[in-house]
Amino acid sequence: MTTQPVIRKEETLDPEDWGALRELGHRMLDDMFDWMETVRERPVWQPMPDDMRRYFTAPIPEAGQSAEAVYQEFVQYALPYPMGNVHPRFWGWVMGDGTPLGVLADMIAATFNPNMGGGDHAGTQIELQVIEWCKQMMGFPQGASGLLTSGGSMANLIALVVARHAQAGYDVRTDGVAVAEKTMTIYASSEVHSSVTKAVELLGLGNKNLRKIPVDDAFRIDVAALRQTLEDDIANGYQPGILVGCAGTVNTGAVDALDELADIADEYTLWYHIDGAFGAMAYLSPEYRPSLKGMERADSLAFDLHKWGYMPFEVGCVLVRDEYTHRHAFSLRPDYLQYAERGLAGHVRWLSDYGPQLSRGFRALKVWMTFKHEGVAKMGRLIQQNIEQARYFTELVEEAPQLELMAPTEMNVVSLRFVVPGKDDAYLDAFNEELLLRLQESGVALPSSTHLNGRYAIRSAITNHRTRREDVEIATREIIRIGEALLEEDWQPQA
Repeated sequence: MTTQPVIRKEETLDPEDWGALRELGHRMLDDMFDWMETVRERPVWQPMPDDMRRYFTAPIPEAGQSAEAVYQEFVQYALPYPMGNVHPRFWGWVMGDGTPLGVLADMIAATFNPNMGGGDHAGTQIELQVIEWCKQMMGFPQGASGLLTSGGSMANLIALVVARHAQAGYDVRTDGVAVAEKTMTIYASSEVHSSVTKAVELLGLGNKNLRKIPVDDAFRIDVAALRQTLEDDIANGYQPGILVGCAGTVNTGAVDALDELADIADEYTLWYHIDGAFGAMAYLSPEYRPSLKGMERADSLAFDLHKWGYMPFEVGCVLVRDEYTHRHAFSLRPDYLQYAERGLAGHVRWLSDYGPQLSRGFRALKVWMTFKHEGVAKMGRLIQQNIEQARYFTELVEEAPQLELMAPTEMNVVSLRFVVPGKDDAYLDAFNEELLLRLQESGVALPSSTHLNGRYAIRSAITNHRTRREDVEIATREIIRIGEALLEEDWQPQA
């Protein structure tokens, strides 16, 4: 007896009622634009209450619910508690703030939904054009290569993979780092971003071989100490391989002597990489560009477009001067990824040949649309505007007897602390930490913190196109107000 197969109703994730979803989508878009337009009317950040947090501990749903119900839950439980980086007085860490056009671009990108690993389609053409524009922006030659990445961390990793490949002196992809006759050493300032340390570790080079060179009073790499370390390593049988320059350190915005570092890299045959996570974008400002002289000489450059490019997360970029070396550090062609003369696989340049990812999102569209809509001249003006706002902030700090500047304002990062006469540094560290936490909890402004020369500092990195001079004034007044309130209550550190 033949058993009849069970025929189930075939399903899809498309809606049964396109009209209802379209109506909801229009409302979502209106709501999100209203939310962005009125961002100044809300706190920068507010803590999520415990009952709201408990909502996010529910188990995975077995059955679904309407899209309307899901959206309403988002509005109720999530929308009031953002990170805050869209707000004009969010200056913590180095965060992008996004744009309304970026919202639309990401919506279109998700609809178009290509895999940007490769193939002959419009998405590939858009990313390749964006890479060409990035090369033009940063003064790299036409024959250089590049790739859009998730951010500066991945851009640094890709660049250092290429650097290791170029400097190893043997086929490191085949034989690995264990067969190296000499230990490769890497050089950067003590202020270099942690992503460089992570990259060195991931590449098997060992973080003890990352030489973190001391910095001067302006937190720039000490060139004399760098030279001495290079000579010592050569004398001790190491293989100096990579030099990393900083175009805007995260701590203070310091810019290393990039042109001089390029000369040293040439002299010692080093791969010269520049981490310009946010600072490289200041190259778009004609006024600031001379401070970045030498960046265009790098063998590779990492930077983020979602930081000082004002675009929604996530999109960074890596540029590599030598396209052949870049491609041969990553290209891998199994049978299922072979080129063809025609058809979808026929495009000769696959982006997956330039990085570790085969599956890649369409992050290029928001960059392409933003550059076309705004133009790079306006982007440069906005960056210079942020630099001038940071200088104004610095002036306000220097004029206020209650405040002390903790580092020179090289670019767009202002670091300060509230001073209490007669108190030692340990007290001031604890006092300013409490001040910062109260400032964040007030919702008025949101800097982050760091330690400079061992001392706690309140740190503001202004990479926000919505920031105005009045925001700097508001933040300064609030810092002073909270500090004086702490003094009035005779605040003391907890034992």
